[in-house]
Amino acid sequence: MICPCPKKGETSVVDSRSTEDGTAIRRRRLCVCGERFTTFERIQIRALMVVKKNGRKSIFDRDKLSKSIYIALKKRPIDTETVEKFISKISRALEEIGQSEISTTTIGTMVMEGLKDLDPVAYVRFASVYRNFREEKDFVQFVDKLDVYKKK
Repeated sequence: MICPCPKKGETSVVDSRSTEDGTAIRRRRLCVCGERFTTFERIQIRALMVVKKNGRKSIFDRDKLSKSIYIALKKRPIDTETVEKFISKISRALEEIGQSEISTTTIGTMVMEGLKDLDPVAYVRFASVYRNFREEKDFVQFVDKLDVYKKK
């Protein structure tokens, strides 16, 4: 493994352990330049293809999924471990579907349903991008449908 710092030195594993949910191995590494960093080793059952709305296909990218979820959860009181478990849960669920091609609609729906339970603000943020809200009324209509915000 090459160090991500500019010196690009060789690294050694300092510590290795399973993640809490047992779906990956977390390795702490030390570079000859002194930098420490973490890598994760995960099982990939098969290469999943994502079918976009325009029909184009691309390989499922866990990092892309992770980035979109972290953006929705930015400045929210959810710890990193909980977010990583959530991302792993979505990734495993996609693999367990048993299809080699999965639509962006399926992925988006799974993420939205999960965020709905995890954090209502992140849910609305993600929905605003996923459902392409263009005006204030789009937000108002969406939020009006949520049980979380309805007055009792």
